[in-house]
Formats: sequence, C-alpha cells, structure tokens
Amino acid sequence: MKKLIATFSILFVAVLGIVAQQASGPEITFESKVIDYGTIEQHSNGVREFHFTNTGSAPLIIQHAKGSCGCTVPSYDKEPVMPGESGTIKVKYATNRLGVFQKTVTLTTNATTPTVVLTIKGNVLAKPAAEGTESDAASH
Repeated sequence: MKKLIATFSILFVAVLGIVAQQASGPEITFESKVIDYGTIEQHSNGVREFHFTNTGSAPLIIQHAKGSCGCTVPSYDKEPVMPGESGTIKVKYATNRLGVFQKTVTLTTNATTPTVVLTIKGNVLAKPAAEGTESDAASH
C-alpha cells in the first residue's frame, strides 16, 4: 500500500510539473527598463531602443505601446516573438523640448505579467549659438 501511495505521489508531482511548465506562457524580459539619454543637444536624435527577449514558453505578442505624452512615441514589431527570440521597442523623444525629462512607455502584452512600464530620462540643452552670427557681429 505504501508503494502504491508513493508511486501515485511521484506521478502526481510529475504531472503537476509538466502542466505548470506548459501553462507558463510568454515572458518578456528586458536588458534594462530604463534608458538614460544623459545630456543631449536640442534637435539631436531622440530615438533609442529597449531590447527584450521572450523567456517564456509561448509566442509573445505586444498588443499596445503608449507613451506618457505626445513627445514620447513608441514603435514595435507587430509579429509574435517566439520563445527564446529577441525584439526591440523603439522610442522617439521630441528633443525640440528643452530641459530635464522623464517619460514612460506602457506596454500591454500577452505575457504572464501583461503590463510593463519602460522609462526614458535625460536633459535637453539648447545648442550653443554659432560663431559669426549677426548678434556676434553687432557686438564687435
């Protein structure tokens, strides 16, 4: 009787392990959830990329990406990302705006944790005035 109970217990644990592994689904894992632009010049390239991998067991689908304001525009591939494969979320920040910024991009996916918040931050400084401009000529 003890052998029968032990056998069923081992079989039960094995079946639970298989079911749990199959039910895990897609997982999105980022290299980093924060991109620091540092200090950049006004009108410089505001495009950066977040790199991720589907570390789950099913295809990952990014359903929606939304910036926290109109100055932060995300883009992503609409195709499913297979288990073990990688992808990128591109974010373009409007660098015509001066000053310190911190903005977010909220992703909605089919992963086991369906919502992910990514952050971009930095400081945009005005370009220095070009030498030889009219204002320089007037001061001489």
